[in-house]
Amino acid sequence: MPELPEVETVRRGLAPAMEGARIDKVEVRHRGLRWPIAKDFEKRLEGQTVTSVGRRAKYLIVDVSSGDVLVMHLGMSGSFRVNDGKIAKYHHEKSKSVAHDHVVFHMSNGCVLTFNDPRRFGSMKLVPRAKIDEEPLLNNIGPEPLGNAFDAAMLAKAVAGKNTSLKVALLDQRVVAGLGNIYVCEALFRAHLSPKRKASTIADRKGQPNERAIALVDAIKAVLHDAIKAGGSSLRDHRRADGSLGDFQHNFLVYDREGKPCPGGKGTVKRFVQNGRSTFYCPSCQK
Repeated sequence: MPELPEVETVRRGLAPAMEGARIDKVEVRHRGLRWPIAKDFEKRLEGQTVTSVGRRAKYLIVDVSSGDVLVMHLGMSGSFRVNDGKIAKYHHEKSKSVAHDHVVFHMSNGCVLTFNDPRRFGSMKLVPRAKIDEEPLLNNIGPEPLGNAFDAAMLAKAVAGKNTSLKVALLDQRVVAGLGNIYVCEALFRAHLSPKRKASTIADRKGQPNERAIALVDAIKAVLHDAIKAGGSSLRDHRRADGSLGDFQHNFLVYDREGKPCPGGKGTVKRFVQNGRSTFYCPSCQK
């Protein structure tokens, strides 16, 4: 499932094609995504101007002039492609067949944006901006890890007293938004912290951050910035809006590198299952 860098990469691809343009036509070819697309979906969007394209955690947030917000999730296999008449047409691999083109947005600037989702776990939902804080999909999400407010003190407070492992705590969207298995593994390696370590050990008894919390926050921000710069990680389904692959998978230090030498030169990357997910780490470097 796409994590923050992949969703941010898609957002950056959609923004130039959508912001300031009017939605002239919406084609809903298949309403059966993760949740059925509302019957009034097209009516509420057609004729509206897109005022901003944002992101909250792993959700794309599109504001339109009517006061509605289009909240979208890519699911496990969803992707957008943008055809502005200038770029080469997107090449469809078999898993991205046009049969899986479920929603198409025709913009007043000539851009055509197509949402493709073979597994149909993606979602699109319209929410009034005035009620966005009450939206169940968004109202229980933690701080954005790239925001100025996210620091060692905030993270330490969120995990103080938790008996769960550090990796499991970081995957909890209530603790920090947008992180998933890949970037938690990579951040923990950069911070030299074991995924098995108890989450509460990055805070003192008063919930104040220690040097581990500082190193971890720095590592989270760094790996996310690096991944966004590389266009995210393309392991299975992620594509940029122009159809190209992300490149960060070539820069993994531990994720999916079981049995390979640790980049730190001290050991071998190991894999074990943690809460049903594969965890990759170096026992020699991460304590």
